[in-house]
Amino acid sequence: MDIPYFHVDAFTDQVFKGNPAGVCLLEGWPADSTLQAIAAENRHSETAFLSRDGADWRLRWFTPSMEVDLCGHATLAAAAVLFAQELIPTDRVQFQTMSGPLAVERSENDLYVLDFPARPAQSVEIPAGLVEGLGQAPLAVYKSRDLLTIFNSEEEVRSLKPDFVRLATLDCLAVIATAPGEEVDFVSRCFAPAAGIDEDPVTGSAHCTLIPYWAHRLERKKLHARQISARGGELLCEMAGERVLIGGRATLYLSGTIHL
Repeated sequence: MDIPYFHVDAFTDQVFKGNPAGVCLLEGWPADSTLQAIAAENRHSETAFLSRDGADWRLRWFTPSMEVDLCGHATLAAAAVLFAQELIPTDRVQFQTMSGPLAVERSENDLYVLDFPARPAQSVEIPAGLVEGLGQAPLAVYKSRDLLTIFNSEEEVRSLKPDFVRLATLDCLAVIATAPGEEVDFVSRCFAPAAGIDEDPVTGSAHCTLIPYWAHRLERKKLHARQISARGGELLCEMAGERVLIGGRATLYLSGTIHL
């Protein structure tokens, strides 16, 4: 079996920045164990697998250790590949996923806008082990799929030195740290060691929780965000009812073929 394969840097217009994602174009679906083995071999935080599903495309995401229910940067990467390969006749593509239908629109300046479900978080007590895992106590903690931890400043978030072994024991997929930005509306970092990702460079799905929080706090629907990992990434965000719009760019780094 030969599988067309693409490596795309998402949420950036430069190679070696943003979040790398693998994208595999399938004619049919191999066994899940094969998909997981490919993702483990790729070693990206996520590899996207997609195949035609009628007028839409079926999309699944795997980390090196597990399948996940939602992934932003690999969805952006998948859309960018389909548009670049001229497999989409319009500037909008719809994916069928574990999180329901997800659309991506391409604008004239190659900005890709993801239409994702909002995942507002609820206030919770600080879980045991979280402070030790982050190395610093947050001002507040909220929970959706992920734990959202609030800090005073961008510098506090930037200086965190997490204990990934401790964070992996918490009851969540990921731990998000966020604070007001110095040059943007808010910044964040995202740690998901339980999913095989110590620190994710740029995390679209985390912004399904970040956007509702910051839109409410800042009383604005449109927001500019930056994920301040080592690679870094820019996201243009908007609260849209029960949905969030997440805009970003993508850069193709590599294309080739996986031989199985």
